[in-house]
Amino acid sequence: MQPQRDLRGLWLLLLSLFLLLFEVARAGRPVVSCPTDCLCASNILSCSKQKLPNVPHSLPSYTALLDLSHNNLSRLRAEWTSTRLTHLHSLLLSHNHLNFISSEAFSPVPNLRYLDLSSNQLRTLDEFLFSELQQLEVLLLYNNHIVTVDRYAFDDMVQLQKLYLSQNQISRFPLELVKEGNKLPKLMLLDLSSNKLKTLPLSDLQKLPAWVKNGLYLHNNPLQCTCQLYQLFSHWQYRQLSSVMDFQEDLYCVYSKKLHNIFNMDFLNCSEYKESAWEAHLGDSLTITCDTKQQGMTKVWVTPNNERVLNQGANSTVTVSEEGNLHFEQVQIQDGGVYTCYAMGETFNETLSVELKVYNVTSHGHHDTLNTAYTTLVGCILSVVLVLIYLYLTPCRCWCRGVEKPSSHQGDSLSSSMLSTTPNHDPMAGGDKDDGFDRRVAFLEPAGPGQGQNGKLKPGNTLPVPEATGKGQRRMSDPESVSSVFSDTPIVV
Repeated sequence: MQPQRDLRGLWLLLLSLFLLLFEVARAGRPVVSCPTDCLCASNILSCSKQKLPNVPHSLPSYTALLDLSHNNLSRLRAEWTSTRLTHLHSLLLSHNHLNFISSEAFSPVPNLRYLDLSSNQLRTLDEFLFSELQQLEVLLLYNNHIVTVDRYAFDDMVQLQKLYLSQNQISRFPLELVKEGNKLPKLMLLDLSSNKLKTLPLSDLQKLPAWVKNGLYLHNNPLQCTCQLYQLFSHWQYRQLSSVMDFQEDLYCVYSKKLHNIFNMDFLNCSEYKESAWEAHLGDSLTITCDTKQQGMTKVWVTPNNERVLNQGANSTVTVSEEGNLHFEQVQIQDGGVYTCYAMGETFNETLSVELKVYNVTSHGHHDTLNTAYTTLVGCILSVVLVLIYLYLTPCRCWCRGVEKPSSHQGDSLSSSMLSTTPNHDPMAGGDKDDGFDRRVAFLEPAGPGQGQNGKLKPGNTLPVPEATGKGQRRMSDPESVSSVFSDTPIVV
């Protein structure tokens, strides 16, 4: 009896252990068999090349990589999987016939980091289509039929680093993807090659940081040939950016319905690209960036005197910020010169040289110069106007006299007496004519009954002429002499 009891106890112990292990396994991971049309290897499910019209049901929740490429899938609905795949990080859907994707299709896979939708039949990317994929890092959409990209299609994708949109029908450059840094702050590669782009926002692209332009691929697009386009890509070539250096032969533009390589546009006579210097005036506050081709690099600045610039907080007017930018509190004339930025990263190092030109005037100097020149010009114009007024609007002088008339006592004016340094050759006057210059006194006679306004004679009125009494005779003035005296005070001449 004792052996039987021991054997029975052993079986009970083994049964208890089995039940315990079963409960642990059921609590930790549901027991789901591998789908019939798939090949399973640990947490990898490969269902590729099975001509599947739909996604297999009952996918294991522990799946980390799901390959559904090269099938006949046409629509990806919100309920494409009944299991929430929280461990899934890679989903491959390339080479299908997808023409519709629900805006809720990616809710069951919130931790997806890699999504391949290339080589399908997608035509539009609707708003908030990928907003559920906040952990996605790589998105492949090349070789579709995409014509329209909604401005909000990629909202909330804060971890996205690489976006492939090549070989589509896109005609509008999606500037919002690269200009607004808060939309896709980590985007380092945007492939828009082989599309239908004809124009680019050149000024906005020129302002982008080098690490964004380094991964902005625009080759094989029918761009319009302009000198601004040449200057843009010449700058990228000067900086040795990968987006230009890797595809120089495929960067072309259209002019007169012919294709031309962007770097061989002699027919436009575009000027050669030259790296411009930073410019500042005395007292300006200035920040110079170390525009590297990679993010997160350690940066060190060296002055023209080969001295290292200290970090922010040092007692100096020139410091380096936490982002690695060179900051001038107040620019001085001695700050001019060539500064060098040494950048060190995980994959490569980079050296950049920046020239700073300082003008020996304040930033308001140009306005002051303009004001002074304007004032001088106005003064000159006023002077010319005054001279013209003086010449043409003053009382008539001897040059406005008419043809000389015979001297007549009746034509003399009593109110405007003229003084002359030469003797009056009046044949009616008496006295000696050989005494040289006469010393005379001229008086203004009060207006009499025969005078009109301003002391002039009225027509038909005459005054008697006094007889000559010798040297000191008092005579009526000649109305055609040079100077008139408008005063009752005697003047000795």
